[in-house]
Amino acid sequence: MQAVPDEAFLLDVREHDEWRAGHAPTAVHIPLGELQARVEEVPGDVPVYVVCRVGGRSAHAAAWLNHLGRDAVNVGGGMQSWAFAGRPMVSETGQNPFVA
Repeated sequence: MQAVPDEAFLLDVREHDEWRAGHAPTAVHIPLGELQARVEEVPGDVPVYVVCRVGGRSAHAAAWLNHLGRDAVNVGGGMQSWAFAGRPMVSETGQNPFVA
């Protein structure tokens, strides 16, 4: 998993149901399909770490943000690796979606 500094701007681009199931406590949620319309919510003056479930959608989002001039980093392994590493998560469903 890509190291994410504690003070980093963490952007979660997963869908609403994935977000509710479990996300990083400090993450900002903008689903990938809404990112273009909501890009002004993403800061342009700090590195942005982009996360999804395993890294595919966040790679696309990071590439697009970098194309716009943002400093975006894909979090490889996504929230799946985040959970397996034991990093803190908040769940609105009360269950960790990455644990069988």
